[in-house]
Amino acid sequence: MEAPPESPSLPPVDPAAGVPPRGEARSGAGEPLPDSLAARVENAVSIALLVGMAVLPLLEIVGRRVWRTGIPGSNALVQHATLWLGCLGGAIAARDGQLLSIGRLADRFPEPYRRILSAFTAAVSTAISLLLAWSGFQLVRAEWADRHYVVPILPLWVAEAVIPAGFLLIAWRLVRSSSRDGWTRAAVAAAAVAGVAFVGSGVILGTVPFAAALVTLLLAVILGAPLFAALGGLAVLLFRHADVPLASISAEIYRIVTSPTLPTIPLFGFAGYVLTVGNVSRRLVRFFRAFVGWMPGGIAVVTVLVCTFFTTFTGASGVTIVALGGILLPALLVERYPERFSLGLLTSSGSLGLLFPPCLPVILYGVVAGIAVDKMFLGGLLPGILLTAIMSAWAAWGGVRAGARRTPFSVGELGAAAREAKWDLLLPVIVLVGIFGGIATTVEAAAMTVLYAVCVEAFVHRDTGLRKLLREAGTETSRLVGGFLLLLAAATGLTGYMVDAGVPQAIFEWVRQTIDSRFTFLLVLNVFLLVVGAFMHIFSAIVIVVPIIAPLAAAFDVHPVHLGIIFLANLELGFLMPPVGMNLFMSAYRFGKPFGEVCRSIVPFLLILLAGVLVITYVPALTTALLPK
Repeated sequence: MEAPPESPSLPPVDPAAGVPPRGEARSGAGEPLPDSLAARVENAVSIALLVGMAVLPLLEIVGRRVWRTGIPGSNALVQHATLWLGCLGGAIAARDGQLLSIGRLADRFPEPYRRILSAFTAAVSTAISLLLAWSGFQLVRAEWADRHYVVPILPLWVAEAVIPAGFLLIAWRLVRSSSRDGWTRAAVAAAAVAGVAFVGSGVILGTVPFAAALVTLLLAVILGAPLFAALGGLAVLLFRHADVPLASISAEIYRIVTSPTLPTIPLFGFAGYVLTVGNVSRRLVRFFRAFVGWMPGGIAVVTVLVCTFFTTFTGASGVTIVALGGILLPALLVERYPERFSLGLLTSSGSLGLLFPPCLPVILYGVVAGIAVDKMFLGGLLPGILLTAIMSAWAAWGGVRAGARRTPFSVGELGAAAREAKWDLLLPVIVLVGIFGGIATTVEAAAMTVLYAVCVEAFVHRDTGLRKLLREAGTETSRLVGGFLLLLAAATGLTGYMVDAGVPQAIFEWVRQTIDSRFTFLLVLNVFLLVVGAFMHIFSAIVIVVPIIAPLAAAFDVHPVHLGIIFLANLELGFLMPPVGMNLFMSAYRFGKPFGEVCRSIVPFLLILLAGVLVITYVPALTTALLPK
């Protein structure tokens, strides 16, 4: 009998490719910075926060079962721990030179211009960080006067104080990493303080100084300033030019970062890094290759289906990339898929699944729009299948075109691979049983996933010790979550200005006055929702935009459920829209790739999904076919 095919040896998987080695930070110019006690303390605190975020929901589950009551204030503490982890993680990302930017154009210039331009970008970024810190301080001062509490022993102003503290620490890190020369650092700090004084004064209320500030910010972004400084800086300049207190920015940051569902991102991310550090990718690659490796494009199709399934049950596209990216990317590469194709497939597949039950955005849309949730679930079923099917077909074609490796089917190898990976394959069951069994909320199910992943990797497979597992997975998660939440916070501040300025209302007033065709309305709606999806968090977009567009859609005789599916499908695609689509940021951070490279990788997938969204938009029967008459 012929022996079953051997599983090829896999290259070691770095949980965060592109991240400096453990214990070594890097400056903005890529120069190593020495490890320090402060860095070790920051890492330890971030890991403690993650562990606490996982333990509290588990105690909540036990409390409900044993004492018929939960842990008082546990939900509020977990939500605020997300805020604390985000601010501390942002400082860690700044410390390690991992703040995402469009690219470092300044590095392409010869000396001494490179040093001067790098100092300029550092000064602008530092000034923005200081202004955001001042915004946080104003919020803290207001809450200190009101004397509200998160829990009886924790005043709200103390919980919010992490916002100005975090941005101050980021500012200090930006100055420190700007150069090894003390005089250059001093010049950067002085220029940043001068920039703060300029923006903080009334001078910027004038048109010319405001335009000069915008040009300065744009130039810094082009040269390599972090993207959080671009988005946050634009929000600061717009608020100051409108003479609105900067505390509004931090209020928006606090609101979005402490939302009830956001803790799922760090928790599922933590579980994903635990699995990655525990070498789960080797076991799953072997199983999937044995199961579908004989099919054309088999592993690519599995990637699409697994990502769709995962996003459906977490309700968060970015979580899918974080939790599964370290597993699926090595699986694709080892089967000879091109790296760019693999990166684009994973980034794009992370946005699938938002139309299927019991995904949270579908439920939220039904609540906000006043539509029965079961009708929304029925309406999204066929459109969701369509998007998943066309992505799977494109993935399979990509495998054939690339000549991806196919493995002869072997029952013996499949059985052996299943036995080795059985504990890893049971992971989705934790989410299903937790949520649908009435045992846990989404956040609690994420905490259960963390516990399960740690137990399996540390005590069943034992490829890595518990201490090393928590240290490496926790540090990488903190860096990732911090960098991402900085971007989310900055984009949220910018969104707050747009809402306050009445931008969405003005757009749709124009639509009401100038468009009289249903076809044209749907086309304009698609374009508008793609922009909204690129700039807004999906939950914020549902709450803010749906009340505006629903009356307009009714005027053009668009079925309410059809409008909901159009809305969600476009926002699903908005996750991939440059320049600020959330999946682009998550993918760049997760895989350690330049932002521009991630954007290029998703172009063919974006076009394929766009075609699917247009079909959903202009074939309403696809949505309404399953609805009760």
